[in-house]
Amino acid sequence: MQHDDRGLLPPRPDDALVVDALVRADHPIKMAVADWAADQLPGDDLIERDKNSTFFEKGWLACADRGLTGALVPERFGGRGVDVVTATLELEGLGLGCRDTGLGFALASQILSFTDAILRFGSEEQQAALLPGVCAGHTIGAFCITEHETGSDAYAMTATAERDGDDYVLHGHKAHITLAPAADVAIVFAKTNPAAGAWGISAFLVHTDRPGVTRSGVIEKMGLRTTPFGDLILDGYRAPEADRLGPEGAGVSIFTTCMESERGLIFATQLGAAERIIGEAIDRARSRQAFGQPIGGFQAVSHRIADMKVAHELARVQMIKTAALIGRGDTATMDAAISKLVASEAVADIGLAAARVHGARGYLTDHDVERDVRDALGGLVYSGTSDIQKNLIARLLRVS
Repeated sequence: MQHDDRGLLPPRPDDALVVDALVRADHPIKMAVADWAADQLPGDDLIERDKNSTFFEKGWLACADRGLTGALVPERFGGRGVDVVTATLELEGLGLGCRDTGLGFALASQILSFTDAILRFGSEEQQAALLPGVCAGHTIGAFCITEHETGSDAYAMTATAERDGDDYVLHGHKAHITLAPAADVAIVFAKTNPAAGAWGISAFLVHTDRPGVTRSGVIEKMGLRTTPFGDLILDGYRAPEADRLGPEGAGVSIFTTCMESERGLIFATQLGAAERIIGEAIDRARSRQAFGQPIGGFQAVSHRIADMKVAHELARVQMIKTAALIGRGDTATMDAAISKLVASEAVADIGLAAARVHGARGYLTDHDVERDVRDALGGLVYSGTSDIQKNLIARLLRVS
């Protein structure tokens, strides 16, 4: 974890807050956001927006007005400067109260990758130029490392940035990027010294309204369809040296540092949504009658719901632990990998189990259940597949 000598990183979370967050699933910070989201982020048109892959821009701006986009940003840039555990609780509450899981995922992605990178590695000029707009909801950022053939093997990228006087000229095609079609600014990773391998990668701020960069349209996907998702194509984009993020060759450090936060905490909103899904499955098990009794009276159903609860509780505890470690400035590489692994698997299992509890209506578009399943499955892939997390955990354990 980077030493904060500029007062830019979030404050250390209070130990009492960490304990409360661990033991109270109904923590007041979380529930305040959940209640607000349920009231202010209605899902009346969600089925249609999901069908058409439409970003909930009004909801994004409402979240900005609530202070969520700038949760971790210091007050001098228009943010709130809260600690990481508080921000995690707020994201969890957003997922619980807002049925648009795509909105929550997009917001968490910006906070935990793009904004985190600007806070940790941006120059004072870059921070002053970007962070106020981020906090206000008017600047949307993307974090671009993935290419079509380099998903898990991220450092095998082919994007390049060649020096030309005081500028870098960027070429490459970044793919499968969250928020790319809506992004005003993107952090793009490219090779400045291909011969150096991973250590020859640098990061640049790419402004999408300038020549040499093209955003794709929204690319259709199975779930999280209200999160804009697409490609960024660079063809002779000129980035001045002032738009390089961090020193030349620092791309790996930037990526690994920011991925620790994203990987460990990106499931906050979806664990919040999973809590809602479990509650609705319980309601269905109590109300739906079969063979003369509520289906919750059958052990097959009650055990399924018990398994959902256990998986959710364990994933949530691991996530809060990871948030506390990150907030304290401790190394959280293994805990972040464990958090991502157990949360992604839990959310997918909970979604599928809920569909079984709801029966035929769990398969129909007019109900939320089938969308919840689709939204859950992408988590098995993004921010590193489950197999990649297991590889990382095994390597840190020095298994071989």
